[in-house]
Amino acid sequence: MSQENLISSTIPAEQLADITSKLNALNALLANYLLFNLTPNDRMELSKMGDKTLAFVQKALEYAEANPTLVPAYLDIAEAKKDFALSQDLNLILKQVSTLQRAMEDTIMVAGSEAYNAALVFYNSVKGASRVNVPGSEAVYNDLQQRFAVRSKKTETK
Repeated sequence: MSQENLISSTIPAEQLADITSKLNALNALLANYLLFNLTPNDRMELSKMGDKTLAFVQKALEYAEANPTLVPAYLDIAEAKKDFALSQDLNLILKQVSTLQRAMEDTIMVAGSEAYNAALVFYNSVKGASRVNVPGSEAVYNDLQQRFAVRSKKTETK
C-alpha cells in the first residue's frame, strides 16, 4: 500500500535566502510603524476598532473636521486622522500577510503530516524487523523508540 503524496517540493537554498532577505527588508521597512509589543492584559484594556466601528470612526472624524466648534480643545483631530490612516494602511498589509501566513501554515501542516506519516511507517517497519532479529534493526529501533514518545491516555477517576 503506497502513501498518498499531496506535496512534493523543496525550496532551493538561494530562493530561501532571497525570501529571508526580503522578509528582513519588510521588517526593516515596517520598523518605524510597528512600535508595540502588547501584553495580553494590554490587549484586553485597549478600545478596539473593527469592521463594525470602522465606519463610525471614519464618519466621526469627518464630522469633527467639518465642525471644529464641536471639537473639545483637548482633542487633536489631525493626530486622530493620522492614527486612523495608519491603522487602515497596516490593516491592508495585514490582510495580505494573513493570507500568506494561512497558506504557509496549511502547507507546513500537509508537508509535516506526510513526513511524520512516512517516519511512522519506517518506525513500524523497523519495529517489526527488530522483533524478528533482522541484523542492525535493533539499534535503529532502540534509538527511534527513545525519540518516539507515545503518551498513554490517563483514565479519569471519579
